[in-house]
Amino acid sequence: MSSQRHALLPFAAALAGVGFLSLMDAFMKEAALMIGAYTATVLRAFIGAAMIAPVWLARGARMPSRSVWRLHWIRGVVSAFMALTFFYALTLLPLAEAIALSFIAPLIALYLARVLLGEMISRAAIGASVLGFAGTLVIVGGRIGQGEFDEGAALGVASLFISALLYAYNFIVIRQQAQVAGPLEIATFHSGIGGLVLLTLAPLLWAPLSGEALMPLLAAGALTVAGSLSIAWAYARAPASVLVPTEYSGFIWASLLGWLFFREAVTWPTLAGTALIVAGCWLATRPARPSLEPAA
Repeated sequence: MSSQRHALLPFAAALAGVGFLSLMDAFMKEAALMIGAYTATVLRAFIGAAMIAPVWLARGARMPSRSVWRLHWIRGVVSAFMALTFFYALTLLPLAEAIALSFIAPLIALYLARVLLGEMISRAAIGASVLGFAGTLVIVGGRIGQGEFDEGAALGVASLFISALLYAYNFIVIRQQAQVAGPLEIATFHSGIGGLVLLTLAPLLWAPLSGEALMPLLAAGALTVAGSLSIAWAYARAPASVLVPTEYSGFIWASLLGWLFFREAVTWPTLAGTALIVAGCWLATRPARPSLEPAA
């Protein structure tokens, strides 16, 4: 019984991590609606860095080598604009709908891995991408059918697709980064570099901080750290194939939090499209069956 309980701990930690990050999305949407997505994203990055950097330093931090610095900078730049476009989309779309559309990122990552890493794409992966694309069409088509696909919704969907593309590339960088740096170092540089990169746009995009937005931002920063560390702890103790399905619990959290925070209803096209996208992701990540042919 104790060994079974021990085996369930990484799964529970991954579920908790997704829950933390889903709650972070709700707080970030609240802050972004108050002070704009740009200002909220920059402040969240620096709050997260300020929370995690002391822990990294206290654990005997060492400065990374030049090659590791390069990976930190690449991911920092990519994730900075990934977060900005995602949180901007949250100001224009319901939380559950945005999370559902973001699930296409693992499918995009399949093709990026082929281009950048030379990995083969299986027939199952191609079928999975078709399912994922069909799911996005169902969600967007549902909006068009209900007459709700206005300019704001179009901008939100476009911004979300850019974020998903960057998130897919992020998968590739994380794979390289995790082999040369620990979770605390990665989290520290991820938040710090992302904030510095976005800060260069402050003369154009900065909006004044209101006192009401401070508490959601502090909560979002703390939840970002908690979620990242929970997921890192889980993935260090269980195979990715076991833990990947926990990502899709984010839709349940987003549906619940979208209603609690913003009274957003979940439509049937969103549910149907999500089912297609998740089915595609499951098909893409399912381990291949062993061949039954006799050995030569």
